Amino acid sequence: MTQKSFCVLALCLLFVTLSAPYAISEEFRVRGGKADDFEDPDGRIWFGAQKNNEAWGGWVELLPRTAEVATLTADARQKAEDAGYAEELFYAVSWAQFPETIKYQLNTGNGFFDVTYLVGEHWSPNNRGYDIFIEDKNVLPLYVTPGMNEIDIQKFEAVEVKDEVMDFHFAGNPDTGKGDLNAMFSALEVVPSARAVKPADKLAITWGKLKLHHQAQ
Repeated sequence: MTQKSFCVLALCLLFVTLSAPYAISEEFRVRGGKADDFEDPDGRIWFGAQKNNEAWGGWVELLPRTAEVATLTADARQKAEDAGYAEELFYAVSWAQFPETIKYQLNTGNGFFDVTYLVGEHWSPNNRGYDIFIEDKNVLPLYVTPGMNEIDIQKFEAVEVKDEVMDFHFAGNPDTGKGDLNAMFSALEVVPSARAVKPADKLAITWGKLKLHHQAQ
């Protein structure tokens, strides 16, 4: 193959590569216990979780219950600030009365995503136990919420979505040995993982492969 032919072929392949679908770069944030959207001090929008069939997703099968207490300990407020989250996100929850469960779907598209689960406990300190499922995988079995007016933040990296939709399921588990099995959440944050391949990355990878292939001829 001549140098000119190789360059033409390379450009054609790069066009096809950059035109192919890739992981959606949009970020998703959902605020539990609320129907109204919320803009935090950093300008990020948190969708009200008490909705379904939205463009971003929503609850499925059963409308969750809601509860709210606008009180946090000083340690909890500091923890929220250090993590970069508005303390208001930890006041309210979407929850289900056991044996009912909570299910949500986010229209993320395919790819790898980092997920953050946020919760504030105001009703059953150290006595609420459930499992957290993401994409049908039990990512946090036998989870127990924190103390009174305390918060917890759990992170799950590189969660892969293959069917365009990220599924969440929160289900009380008697094996926790806790007296309150009512699962809940205060907020969910989903952002593209560093493992997601972007067009610029594809460009570098493809061009490198083409060069190696040409040199081997």
